[in-house]
Amino acid sequence: MAFKGIRNTIKENLGFRGSQNIAAWAVAGVLAYYLWVKPEREAEQERRAARERARLFASEKGIQDVDRRRPIADPQDTGLVRSSRT
Repeated sequence: MAFKGIRNTIKENLGFRGSQNIAAWAVAGVLAYYLWVKPEREAEQERRAARERARLFASEKGIQDVDRRRPIADPQDTGLVRSSRT
């Protein structure tokens, strides 16, 4: 009896109306996994591997990381701060 109540709840809330509909959802889920999720995971693994290879290459050659942030400009050089002498 409890199984029937759970089945009806799933049917009403998730839109499953019969075995064909459940099969269609399963096919859609599998397709979504193989078309979007799996390629994205593989691409992320490749990016990590490339970063690791670059890090190892840099450590072998003795190259240090370069700080690529832009320096903060001095307000007096840019004219934003004026002296108190007028």
